[in-house]
Amino acid sequence: MFTKWSIRTLILGIWISLSVQDVVASKPPTVAFASFKKNLATYFNEVKVATAQHKDLWNYDLYAPILLIQPDTRELYANMIDSASVLKQDGEIYTGFLPKEDNFANTTIHWNGTQWAMIMLPLPGNLKDRLTLITHELFHRAQPILGFSMVTTDNNHLDSRDGRIYLRLELEALEAAIQAPPTEIKRHLRDALIIRKYRHSLYSGADSTENLLELNEGIAEFTGIMTSGMNHKEIQDHFRSGITAFLRNPTFVKSFAYITTPIYGVILFNQDQQWNKKISNRTNLTDFFIKAFGVDIPADLKAAVDELSEQYNARTINAEENLREETQHKLAAEYRKKLVEQPHLEIQFIHMNISYDPRNIMPLEGLGNVYPTISVTDDWGILKVEGGALLSSQWDKISLSQPLEIGEAIVTGDGWNLELKKGWSVQLDSLGHYYLSKKK
Repeated sequence: MFTKWSIRTLILGIWISLSVQDVVASKPPTVAFASFKKNLATYFNEVKVATAQHKDLWNYDLYAPILLIQPDTRELYANMIDSASVLKQDGEIYTGFLPKEDNFANTTIHWNGTQWAMIMLPLPGNLKDRLTLITHELFHRAQPILGFSMVTTDNNHLDSRDGRIYLRLELEALEAAIQAPPTEIKRHLRDALIIRKYRHSLYSGADSTENLLELNEGIAEFTGIMTSGMNHKEIQDHFRSGITAFLRNPTFVKSFAYITTPIYGVILFNQDQQWNKKISNRTNLTDFFIKAFGVDIPADLKAAVDELSEQYNARTINAEENLREETQHKLAAEYRKKLVEQPHLEIQFIHMNISYDPRNIMPLEGLGNVYPTISVTDDWGILKVEGGALLSSQWDKISLSQPLEIGEAIVTGDGWNLELKKGWSVQLDSLGHYYLSKKK
């Protein structure tokens, strides 16, 4: 959710791989614009029908104001008018433009007096994938009403060698579970949850930080899948392709919940269609699933994981993660040199609004996380980064590589561009680093 001090991450196609032929509703030439708008009206109606059909999932109809945004032009297409009447009716939809100082993402956003589910165009061409994406964001809009907060925290342990290994082993067991005959499903679920408990035992607080993301993004994705109306075969294919795509992400720290929670949730739904109504913001989902599936967790977790891991491709996973760790150490050293040790620009946040891609974050121990791509708006202006920036652990400042060109209104560096508001300027401190200053 985009507010002054809180964020929802930019997630588009985290684990759905789309080809050019698989996407629709990207604005066509003017000659076909009427057809384009008609398609959008159809998509809005599809969502309205699906949410009404599945309102028993939460005893609540998720259908609500939806904003579709064209990223390159910032054009907006909505199913309803905004409270401020900025959007204008255009046939069966409403249209307008998002101001450049407002960030956009797949998120929920309060804009012009209305709370929206925002989704970036183009949409998936497949109906079920399209419904999953849109109703995921509609769930986020409804979270406060349903009693779920939108608080998440970092899971940097999932960028470490062992954190990644044991997450991948858990995913191998979950993939086996979704493909197994009914008599074998519980065995694979048991193995997945044992591996998960062992991973949590390796990192203090990991069970809590992972749980926050799963209660937020995981439950939203489960809701999207259930509302989409996928049949059993479609769900199997969705999860298999999703795991494959997920493993290609440079990092897992903010995207794993899009895979794990929905798999556990969909399998559990087959035996208890009320399970999601039994959880709350205080539920530990790992313990909940252990109890719901009747899993006995052994006292010696390490011995149990050592015994079962070979059946889940452990040798290959270990070899791949050893190689990745070497590469990551080198990349982290480069970022540390560029963003911390050498002259760099450090910008303090005031009232920041931020969006980023959660699939490629790199933790820098003790300093925060490097975001290869990130967008920030604040009292001082608009920052666009495509070459890496360091966001502090406290989320109070961002560090960029040394400025290459400093103008009155535009400041640029290697892979970043800063558009300054009037009265702000870049200054040099006594240590040779740069900072922003406002005229008094």
